[in-house]
Amino acid sequence: MADSILFGIAQKIIENIASAAVKEIGSIWGVAKELSGLEETISTIEDVLLDAQEKKNHNHQVSSWLKKLEGVIYEADELMDDVSTEALRRQLMSGSNMSKKVRTFFSSSNQLVFHRTMAHKIKDINDRLAAVSKNRTDFHLEVRHEESRAVLRTREQTHSYIPEENVIGRESDRKAILDLLLDTKVEEDVSVLPIVGLGGLGKTTLAQFVFNHEKVRTNFDLKMWVCVSENFDVKSLVEKIIKSATDHCKKNQEMDQLQRKLQKEINGKRYFLVLDDVWNENREEWLKLKNLLSKGAKGSRIIITTRSQRVGEITTDTMKPYKLGILDKDNSWSLFKNVAFKPGHEPNNPNTKKTAMEIVDKCGGIPLAIRTIGSMLYSKPEAQWSSFLEMEFLRMPQNENNILPTLKLSYDNLPSNLKCCFAYCSLFPKDYQIEVDMLIKLWMAQGFIKPSSSGHSLEEAGFEIFNELHLRSFFQEVKENDWTKKLESKMHDLMHDLAVQVAGTECATLHSVGENIDGRTRHVSFNFDLNPSGQFPTFLSKENRIRTILFPPLWGNSGMLVSWDVVLGLKVLRTLDLHHSGKVPSSIGKLKHLRYLDLSRNYEIRTLPASITKLQNLQTLKLSGCANLVELPRDLKKLVNLRHLVNDGCDSLTHMPLGLGQLCNLVTLNEFVVNEKGVGPTNKPHNQGQVGVGGLNELMELNNLRGELDVRNLRYGKDASEEYKDAKLKEKQHLHTLQLSWSIRNNDSDDNVDATSEGEDYEITLESLQPHPNLKKLRIFDYRAGVRLASWFSSLTTLDRLVLRRCGKIKNVSPLSQLPCLKSLKLVWLSSLEYISNSNVMSVPLLATLQRLELERLPNLKGWWKDVSEEEEEDIPPFECLSQLTISHCPQLTSNMPLYPYLEGELELTDIYRFKTFERTQRMKMKMMDSFSPLSKLTWLKIERIESLQSLSEVLTSSLISLRKLCIWECPKLKTLLPAFQHLTSLQELEIRSCHEVDIYGDGGDENMWQALQSLLILNLQDLPQLETLTDGLQQLTSLKKLTLEECKSLVGIPEWIGNLKSLRELRIGGCNKLTSLPEGLHQLASLQSLDIRDLPQLETFPDGLQELTSLQELKFYACESLADIPEWIGNLKSLRKVGIGGPNKLTSLPKGMRQLTSLQELSIRDCDPILNKRCERQTGEDWHKVSHIPRLCIDNERINPPQEPSTSSSSAALEKIFNSFRRLQLCNK
Repeated sequence: MADSILFGIAQKIIENIASAAVKEIGSIWGVAKELSGLEETISTIEDVLLDAQEKKNHNHQVSSWLKKLEGVIYEADELMDDVSTEALRRQLMSGSNMSKKVRTFFSSSNQLVFHRTMAHKIKDINDRLAAVSKNRTDFHLEVRHEESRAVLRTREQTHSYIPEENVIGRESDRKAILDLLLDTKVEEDVSVLPIVGLGGLGKTTLAQFVFNHEKVRTNFDLKMWVCVSENFDVKSLVEKIIKSATDHCKKNQEMDQLQRKLQKEINGKRYFLVLDDVWNENREEWLKLKNLLSKGAKGSRIIITTRSQRVGEITTDTMKPYKLGILDKDNSWSLFKNVAFKPGHEPNNPNTKKTAMEIVDKCGGIPLAIRTIGSMLYSKPEAQWSSFLEMEFLRMPQNENNILPTLKLSYDNLPSNLKCCFAYCSLFPKDYQIEVDMLIKLWMAQGFIKPSSSGHSLEEAGFEIFNELHLRSFFQEVKENDWTKKLESKMHDLMHDLAVQVAGTECATLHSVGENIDGRTRHVSFNFDLNPSGQFPTFLSKENRIRTILFPPLWGNSGMLVSWDVVLGLKVLRTLDLHHSGKVPSSIGKLKHLRYLDLSRNYEIRTLPASITKLQNLQTLKLSGCANLVELPRDLKKLVNLRHLVNDGCDSLTHMPLGLGQLCNLVTLNEFVVNEKGVGPTNKPHNQGQVGVGGLNELMELNNLRGELDVRNLRYGKDASEEYKDAKLKEKQHLHTLQLSWSIRNNDSDDNVDATSEGEDYEITLESLQPHPNLKKLRIFDYRAGVRLASWFSSLTTLDRLVLRRCGKIKNVSPLSQLPCLKSLKLVWLSSLEYISNSNVMSVPLLATLQRLELERLPNLKGWWKDVSEEEEEDIPPFECLSQLTISHCPQLTSNMPLYPYLEGELELTDIYRFKTFERTQRMKMKMMDSFSPLSKLTWLKIERIESLQSLSEVLTSSLISLRKLCIWECPKLKTLLPAFQHLTSLQELEIRSCHEVDIYGDGGDENMWQALQSLLILNLQDLPQLETLTDGLQQLTSLKKLTLEECKSLVGIPEWIGNLKSLRELRIGGCNKLTSLPEGLHQLASLQSLDIRDLPQLETFPDGLQELTSLQELKFYACESLADIPEWIGNLKSLRKVGIGGPNKLTSLPKGMRQLTSLQELSIRDCDPILNKRCERQTGEDWHKVSHIPRLCIDNERINPPQEPSTSSSSAALEKIFNSFRRLQLCNK
């Protein structure tokens, strides 16, 4: 990583020296000549850096030269950062008082000393750089710029032949490819099908498999195979294509001769061409080649194999790229056996076979990994396999391990700045969901992102880098977090290993306090908790090169003890992540290089130290979740480079500081808190205001704000509206989400608000808060007295989500019909709302684009339209696009609602008297769609607290053919389930809770009814007083994977036939007071992986048959008051990985069999007898020897054994670590 970043650092140093501010300070200090010399030296070095990076792998002297250069370049960067920071400080003090301020800051003698010191440092750096630079001529380094192609690293040449018996697990892929190739509906004469996937997935193998198929031979006149690799030279490729077609091609021919020869060979022929291993992402180059190949007969096909999705996109116009997936478990095992064992010599030793199958499972379906590991094991005696398991994956002999070298080809093909960005990701733990927005901020802090020449912001340029890495398969599974709604992604474990390899000593991740780091390390992350009882790594005080300190997320942690003396000694820190760290010292301002500071979730912080405003280079200040933070520093305006003030969850903030509006670079501001007492319209406090308090008009010039803005504590009245109008929200074109929340006084309830006297004040205030028409999401909370919505609603032509909550006096939401793009509408606690539309059914069109509708706690809502006759109700139009619908606590809503036959997602009906609209929707006849059944696409249905519901036959009809999840909660009159379930053939999850009259037994014909639920995977029965035993019909649920029985107080026994549920993986039984024992039939559940038993006061022991559950991985038993001991046979449960024991119970010791649980990773003991706790004490407890081998042991939520460094004595732990590289590859093609 170090040599990759040097090029970027050199460029940045040159840019700094060339800036007007640095030139000015150079003249003042008398070092202009030295700075000019430094610029010249750096430029000379920069010219040859890229060439040196390429040659270092083959030339030890060049490698040594780069190492010498690295330290000096970094020092030069830090020095120029000092100079730039001082120049910036002087700019901030510019003006009439500058001289006075400078004299105050420096006495004349101190100024002279400072200037001389800086001049000496510049000269010293220049001399050292010049000395190192002089050696470059010895290595014959060539001048090369970023645009030049790097030295090409080509993989071994591929060919078209592969023995069919060597291809395992790709039959379905071959069939799919052949179907696409031979599809006669494709209009293009010559069409292109890219096969895309991570290195090692077998793209070339699949292409070979297809190339040699009989259908290809019979359907094409000509077959050609060309291995492209990185050198996408059109002339060279044409030569290779001709050679593949004719077996020869004359050398040194002109391009025109070649193209005529090519046309002669393919003209009028239906040809099939494979271009293997394509890297070129230049569409113009591709089009040149494609044009030369366009004369083939109709039906000609080209297959391209590539690792890059972008290549796939630019090479095809009609066919969608085929994304190659992983091998399934069975095919993975078949492939492994094929390469690891001699034919017919599969191991007889069950332990060896089990280990082999674990290896296959950990390989995650990656053929290259399976072949590599299998081939390594082939030559080793089975007795030596354990030593192989203890080997670190990255330390495997490289002559035997071609996995990472194969992936490194992708890395070598990256530009230098992308290489740095990728390598930096090694600081995150494996399988970690990386927040993309945060990652970009971290890259910015290290200077990896350059301003875009196209005028894009740093953040936009950063996202382009991330997208490039994603398209090249360095990242996977990009998705929106369900909770934060932010984009997240993660690296496949193999890619993480590659990142660790290429980062080298530049980045280090520590797993325990006792570890140390290399002297060249500059970026450090900590993959363990530093809680108050822990120790901050003091060795860092000796590492003055450190630029990054990162900690893992500590959600819910009580905080960590930070040695601020150590942190403040890291003078060149650019990134400091100390969330959950407690108070911040007043001397934080000494870290003047800091760009990224994360203090989030520090609940002790009430104020920030004033010196934090000296961090003039700071770009990101994260304060998320600092719930007790009352105010921000008064001089926050001095942070002139601040781009991201992340302050969501700062619930105690009372106001924003005066001058915030001067932060013209600000891009992120999550929350703006309006001061309750107000400020004057020109930021001068009036009688009600406070000194140093900024009003909402601070936002006036902050037009770069992006993302989400939550404006809290809004007031109402004419003064407030003038202030808010000056905020010019309508000019914030980059905001996509706006939340407006009014202040709530203690006596502010809907009943106490006078809509007549205060309503107009609320309405003029809302009018003054008009947002930009680009807004996507709008939330309005506590708009208590306003009767009407603002007139500007109709201008929000791109709004797709709207939430109105606690707007108690609103009676009219008709403007919603003017929102043409609205997809989601949520109305909550609008207590005065009677109708959504005050017009009749036909006069105003429905929200045609609406996909999600939530109507909650609308006590007076009677219907959608105000005037609807009974005759008109029969012709009420349906929602055309609605896929999710929630109606909750709307007691007067009995009819007069649009129908919803097209629902594809969720339907939730809670606390409504009748569901007449639901019934009418099911009965409706679709015009011109006789074959369509209403609600036939509905997948999720929840019915809760429907007073009138007596039988499920009222709602579950034959039309619900797609229903996959059904929840029935608290329906007090519900008695009959049968025979409604017979229609639910797609049902996968069924939950019946707190239906006190329900009878699940039926009249004896229930067996066939339950048998219809062959797709059911999850059954949850809770709080059913009538349930005394399980009906025999349940044993028909042969696909059931999870069964929960809770709070069924009358349940006296579980039938022995439970052992017939062969697919069951999870069983949870709790709160069944009359249950005295567990059935012996449990031992037949061979697939059971999790058993959770809790709150069974009469359970005294476990049935002996449980010891036969060899697949059991998790065992929990809590609040079993009569349980006196754990059987010794627990040691037979060899697969157990997690055990939880909770009181009250009679346990006072653990069985010796615990020692035999070698796979156990975690043991949690909670609320048990103090005698048991004492026996498990570290080193001194009588049972310590029984549990000391368990990596994570917790008693009453306190960890007894701290995390240990990896040990070669534990083969199971080593196995987990080695093969983390192969877990959970979920690339595509699902």
